[in-house]
Amino acid sequence: MANGSRQAAWEFFGAELKRRREDAGFTQAELGTRVFVSGGYIGQFEQAIRKPQVDVAQRIDAALQTDGIFERLCRKLIDDRRYAEYFAKAAELEGLATEICEFAPALVPGLLQTPDYARAVTLAMNRFSPDEHIEEKVAARMERARILTAAERPVYWVVLHENVLRIPVGGAAVMAEQLTHVAALAHRRAVLVQVLPYTAGAYPTMTGPLKLMQFEDAPPTAYTEAVYSGNLLDDPAVVKRARSAYDLLRADALASEASLDLIESAAEGYGRCASTT
Repeated sequence: MANGSRQAAWEFFGAELKRRREDAGFTQAELGTRVFVSGGYIGQFEQAIRKPQVDVAQRIDAALQTDGIFERLCRKLIDDRRYAEYFAKAAELEGLATEICEFAPALVPGLLQTPDYARAVTLAMNRFSPDEHIEEKVAARMERARILTAAERPVYWVVLHENVLRIPVGGAAVMAEQLTHVAALAHRRAVLVQVLPYTAGAYPTMTGPLKLMQFEDAPPTAYTEAVYSGNLLDDPAVVKRARSAYDLLRADALASEASLDLIESAAEGYGRCASTT
């Protein structure tokens, strides 16, 4: 599902389930009894709040005599996991945003990653996965980055903690290429980059990365991430607090020109290291 929305596809699944159930004359509770889940679960499937597992989809097909359609849909949607489930909605919203502001405490943000850097990050997080899985993840990340070269690309402002420049992800050659890429994007004004230096000390969002997104005709959102989990926040008061925290980060960060000098200096250092090994 390279260009579509997985959530929209689950909503189609739910709408089709409701239509087929009603055509068969079953209430949600009656269908639930036949497939060994509660009627409330059937309602959540229909609203795309909860996603059924394949065995449940198979039982739905049997109960509604739908010739395997729900099993096939379910397998397709479960297998099409280009992104972690908790990040999928945020990835979708990136493509709709008119402005993205991001803080990265440890790693180069996905939208700015080179293939080799993305591969090194993905391998670190998926040590026992086959090459095919790794390459699918890398390809998905490169696909996301295309929004920065689109005709109507979003305004993109990134604050990188100095950690991002110092952690040698993938080794010196990979880091030299990665930081050179970030600098090139900044020179093309595809992104405005600032670096939060170590000397800034404590900072407002020390719990993890932060992404703020603005839209043409929808409320702003904030996305935060922790270990194998993410939160997409749209409560106006919470988003306002996140925006205030981000403004403080920008105030404490180096100016854009000084930040670019530091990024390019780090890239040159990695380049020299790579040439001697």
